[in-house]
Amino acid sequence: MDDELFVRASVPKVYFTLSLPVVFSMLVSMVYNMVDTFFIAHTGNTDMVAGVSLAAPVVTVMIALGDIFGLGGSSVISRLFGRHRYDDGRRLSACCFWGAVVVGAVVIMLGAIFHDPILSVLGADERTWAYASPFYTIIIAGSPLIILSLTPNNLLRCEGFAVPSMIGAVGGTVVNIILNPVLIQVLGWGAAGSATATVIAYGVQDLYYVWFLARRSRNLSLDPRLARLSAKEVGEILIIGIPASLTNIMQSVGLVMVNLFLLAYGTDAVAAMGIVLKIMMIAVLVLVGFAFGAQPLIGYNYGAGNFERLGHVMRFSYGFLCLYSVVATVVLSLLARPLMGFFIDDETVIVEGTGMLRVQLLSVVCVAIVMVTTCTFQSAGKAVGALVLSISRQGVVLAAALWVGSRLFGYQGVIAAQAVADLVTAVMAVVLFATLLSDLRPGRAVAAKEDGRLPSVDSHR
Repeated sequence: MDDELFVRASVPKVYFTLSLPVVFSMLVSMVYNMVDTFFIAHTGNTDMVAGVSLAAPVVTVMIALGDIFGLGGSSVISRLFGRHRYDDGRRLSACCFWGAVVVGAVVIMLGAIFHDPILSVLGADERTWAYASPFYTIIIAGSPLIILSLTPNNLLRCEGFAVPSMIGAVGGTVVNIILNPVLIQVLGWGAAGSATATVIAYGVQDLYYVWFLARRSRNLSLDPRLARLSAKEVGEILIIGIPASLTNIMQSVGLVMVNLFLLAYGTDAVAAMGIVLKIMMIAVLVLVGFAFGAQPLIGYNYGAGNFERLGHVMRFSYGFLCLYSVVATVVLSLLARPLMGFFIDDETVIVEGTGMLRVQLLSVVCVAIVMVTTCTFQSAGKAVGALVLSISRQGVVLAAALWVGSRLFGYQGVIAAQAVADLVTAVMAVVLFATLLSDLRPGRAVAAKEDGRLPSVDSHR
């Protein structure tokens, strides 16, 4: 455990040390998603593009389930490490690992049983079913590999192993990039080839993480004999893991809702939005990487009761990511049309997608505020704030924006709904964060420690 990094290094240094590997792995993942979309789109089959776009939320659900153990576990373990309770952290890490395996097995059974109803809910019809169905089936079959990967990916960063965490994610993504053109175009597997490449890549990633944890980690474990949790510890993981999971589940729900509203305007609109969301990853994945890359630092200092350093981390995080968001918005807006043209030759889809993308980009700064605040609540174990933000931006608030926008402004209202939802959720995040700040003021923090409401660095001794 690198206490020098977490406790004494300058805030910018430790922030970038922990976050940059996460950002890099996110960027490589973004490249994969673009390559995947590129090869599918260049089949010239817009129904295939739409079919994969409709089934894609299934992958996000798998990632969301993995986040229950990955982000929920890392939040608790980071705070335990802040109090030097390494044996408890080791035990919880083993529980998270094997819990992810069990959940993956359950998903296979449920996904197979409800195959047709789920695809119908996702919006697959007679034109897109032939492409959405094989993609869905293969992803469900590989769900244990996808879900499991999120656990060590997040837990390793609690111990300061940000680079090994990145290596696993990047290695799997490189495998994915190599396999995609072979399976999609050379072998002609289409949508099924895309899903197969994804599952194999996650399997490679898992193998690396298992090797690293077994050989290099001192404070994390895979030993099933250690997998023992009290009811309180289960609650601590779930109370953060579930809101973290809901963030990704709401992303899937939000995508499904947008697709369903867009279907009234044709499959070209759905295909355009599918490409737009891939391009939006350029901005959003970097935000996610920086925000969540700093999570172990936030959790460690919160667990140690070092609120002065925690405040420095938060100020730096908000300032840096808001500045980045402004730059990303300007650059991607200027490149909107050429980026759409890179993915597809259909002029109708290019024009439609260019307008969609520029509207989506209007709220990137709001997304930055929401991401940093959500990460802070998760790291500090503040379940209510994390839950509210998790179900808002791409859930409850988006649903309301879609319903109102579609009725008042039709197609344009649907396109603008996500930007409106981002703005409303950012305002909510500011209000909630102000409440958290009041609890971390020096006088109140000391009083809270004495009352046992905040963890004390000496409480375990």
